[in-house]
Amino acid sequence: MTLFFSKRKKHKPNQPSEQTFYVPVEQMELYSSLSQNTAQLQQIFQNCSDVVFRNITLGSAGQYQAQLIWIDGLIEQEQLENEILESLFIPATFPALLTETNPMSFFKAMQSAVLKVAQLKELFTLKDAVEHILTGETLLLIDQVPIALSMSTKGGPARSISEPSTEAVVRGPRQGFTENLRTNTMLIRRIIKTPALKTEHFTLGKLTKTDIVIAYIDGIASPDVIEEVRARLSLIDVDTVLDSAYIEELIEDHTYTLFPQIAHTERPDKAAAELAEGKVILFIDGSPFVLMVPTIFFQFFQSSEDYYERYPMAFAVRSVRFLFIAIALVLPSVYIAVITYHHEMLPAQLLISIAGSHEGVPFPTLLEALLMEITFEALREAGIRLPKQVGQAVSIVGALVIGEAAVQAGIVSTAMVIVVAITAIASFTIPAFNVGISIRLMRFPLMLLGAVLGLYGIMLGLLALLVHLCSLRSFGVPYFSPIAPFRMSSMKDLLVRAPIGALNRRTVRKPAGGTEKGQE
Repeated sequence: MTLFFSKRKKHKPNQPSEQTFYVPVEQMELYSSLSQNTAQLQQIFQNCSDVVFRNITLGSAGQYQAQLIWIDGLIEQEQLENEILESLFIPATFPALLTETNPMSFFKAMQSAVLKVAQLKELFTLKDAVEHILTGETLLLIDQVPIALSMSTKGGPARSISEPSTEAVVRGPRQGFTENLRTNTMLIRRIIKTPALKTEHFTLGKLTKTDIVIAYIDGIASPDVIEEVRARLSLIDVDTVLDSAYIEELIEDHTYTLFPQIAHTERPDKAAAELAEGKVILFIDGSPFVLMVPTIFFQFFQSSEDYYERYPMAFAVRSVRFLFIAIALVLPSVYIAVITYHHEMLPAQLLISIAGSHEGVPFPTLLEALLMEITFEALREAGIRLPKQVGQAVSIVGALVIGEAAVQAGIVSTAMVIVVAITAIASFTIPAFNVGISIRLMRFPLMLLGAVLGLYGIMLGLLALLVHLCSLRSFGVPYFSPIAPFRMSSMKDLLVRAPIGALNRRTVRKPAGGTEKGQE
């Protein structure tokens, strides 16, 4: 699939695009003549077999010619028939006012007394008319009236609300976001019932015209962050926006880093919790993933279930999770460093056992580890890309067969297979898939440093990683907060979770240069 992009440009939000695609539609006003308006629209939608033009007559005596225009598949057919066609074609529903001979008065009467559609909008330009048709609305044109009436009939086939597929739900709500924008905002409104929840609409993509909504709670979210989100969205100049990942990469602070600075989720309860903490949420039409900004590093290692279980269990589970995250990052490199340089750190019996398993292996420890890690990463990727029923079997059976065969063939040692297996299991404890990939990739430079400089090299690598994380920002917020800069008040919900009763203050994070304050 080939996609054509324009770079993010530093221009004013209202600056016109440098490129036009297909049929250029000017901001010209609609004609009074129905035939001229219809001819213009038919030319624009030439060779578009799914665009329907329906001639009708209106008025109690059929004195007005009109045209209904919609795109088959983008509208709710039942709504079109019951709320629009039924209102127009049953004379009994026409009040006496529809005998009006003045076209404009007739047009106003149609809006106020005949049509049963919930949302109506008057359009005055050809460009607006085309855009509303393309978004799934039905257009009504009446002869001698230079105004089009847009009626909201958006619909068509859509996936129903189901359990999130990428975030396992142990305890908590089992609803997940869908690809429909209004369904997603509705799910948030069901949870947060306050007029302080604000939603602002944007349209991005010169070809896709993708609808984007930013949501925040007025009075809780930082005004500076909200304004920064608006500014970054207004600077995006691309042809297509097919998923939230496009927006994520275009608005993040640092492109050339392994670590994501924007979190995403499929769970409405998680998004609502982030809103209550002062975050800004981005909904992208066509994507079941919403984006949450600003984001800190430790947020990726916290799970919604941490707050749905009682304090002792949540404390234990999160502590174990962080322990295994450390194992997933450094275990292979530590093993290489100890076996290569620091034999004295191991008990004599264990050292003899490892040396015996390594006897006959033709490769050094580093090459052995790289071979096994790359093989397991390939199996993991194959398990993800294959169909679900086949993928699990391939990843499990492949790991067992390849590991056993490699040991029997003397290519790798038994101890190395155990280390790689424990590392792989530990990496599955990371709740966020994208950060899991970052941790897995960071293992390889640490393994090289461990092979060259031993534990000293690993410490240098971890120090460089720490400096890098402290230098990152997400919408002006320090990425490694609340450790750097350190804030004791925010440590109650970081590496461990304090009891719910102790989490009684909200930390409103400000961009760089701002201050932070607690709120009840």
